[in-house]
Amino acid sequence: MKPSLFHLPALVLGLLTAATGEAHHSFPAQYDIDKPITLTVKVSKVEWTNPHIFIYGEVSEGQQTGTAWAFEMGGPNTLLRKGWKRDSLKPADVVVIEGSLARDGSNLVNARSVTLQATGRKLFAGSSGGDEIPAAPANEAR
Repeated sequence: MKPSLFHLPALVLGLLTAATGEAHHSFPAQYDIDKPITLTVKVSKVEWTNPHIFIYGEVSEGQQTGTAWAFEMGGPNTLLRKGWKRDSLKPADVVVIEGSLARDGSNLVNARSVTLQATGRKLFAGSSGGDEIPAAPANEAR
């Protein structure tokens, strides 16, 4: 059978699907559920993008004060369903973020929850690792 214009939409859709599938990762491949961490962070930037929202900021207390970190959360639709709004976090807000460390040792965390220090409001991050917090989270830096 000779390819025709009839086959073009299926080919394009297949290529687009393959490209998006490669960009997505599994939680256990990138993060270690057995390495929980809790950090107090001064937010520098929030990126509301698909497929995941990222919070960027500097640790604002403890041994790692001033160290830049990135925190991966669920996608925009997931967070909106969990009570987030685009303006829930702003630069200079101080938050406590609980999550799991990246396996590669970088300053990257898959966030499970974000607590706004000013109000005490706790929001779940729609983590691909689940929103449940392990029984004994590590409160110290690595």
